[in-house]
Amino acid sequence: MMYSEKVMDHFMNPRNVGEIEDASGVGTVGNAKCGDIMKIFLKIEDGIVLDAKFKTFGCGAAVATSSMATELIKGKTIQEALEITNKAVMEALDGLPPVKVHCSCLAEEALHAALWDYAEKNGIVIEGLEKPVNDIGEHEEGYYEAE
Repeated sequence: MMYSEKVMDHFMNPRNVGEIEDASGVGTVGNAKCGDIMKIFLKIEDGIVLDAKFKTFGCGAAVATSSMATELIKGKTIQEALEITNKAVMEALDGLPPVKVHCSCLAEEALHAALWDYAEKNGIVIEGLEKPVNDIGEHEEGYYEAE
């Protein structure tokens, strides 16, 4: 299985590892099938994601996608943050092997779960944001149709 240099870089030198004290939003999702668990912390002020950190228990691709997802979301507005899809994460990493595509889906779900948490804590509705699932295996089939 071949990983791109970017995937290897983000795995060996992950960005934004850790947690944010008093995070504006925290999202935790897992994939029971592969055992990966991803937790993303966001600091949001005035509708802008100022900081993002993650803790991931999983394979190299899970660590790399978490790292890249947190890099992509920093500095974005909430609406821009919503547009960070698993495809965007994969493209930023120069692709993932087919068996690891689910890791990028996990990263997207974790971002969405953290945004959902932020919206709930602040009593706001984020246009276009759906309630996250805890285990992405619940609707995994939908992710593979685009491949």
